[in-house]
Amino acid sequence: MVPGRVDPHVVADRLAWVQRMVAEIRALPLGDYDAFVADSRNVWTAESCLRRALEALFDLGRHILAREFGQGVAEYKAIARQLHATGVLHAEEAQQMERMAGYRDRLVHLYHEVSPEELYRTCTQHLDDVGRVAEALRRWLRARLA
Repeated sequence: MVPGRVDPHVVADRLAWVQRMVAEIRALPLGDYDAFVADSRNVWTAESCLRRALEALFDLGRHILAREFGQGVAEYKAIARQLHATGVLHAEEAQQMERMAGYRDRLVHLYHEVSPEELYRTCTQHLDDVGRVAEALRRWLRARLA
């Protein structure tokens, strides 16, 4: 794979997708677990939006690695590790992204094990992690594309 230029349209699209999905989750009744589960659509919305936000984040990471560094990385945890190895993410950010890769895999492959309680806890206690990693990628891209 030959390095090239990061496509600003891909960057803007994926970051906007992450932001939109996080906003959709924040619009749910996250202040009270009983209100959250009172309507099962809240659970399904949270799961879908969280999974999509994570996938957009990893798609952006994959795009950066392919275009900027000529590296084809398919596995989500490897994307996080390579973003650190190339200096895009700091160690803590890459570790967080690697944990998010594991959670995305749970949502996709072990969906039957993800309870409404776990999903609620993730959305109320860890949603900011998604924004922090997105901001780290945004920060690196701004510096790189400036």
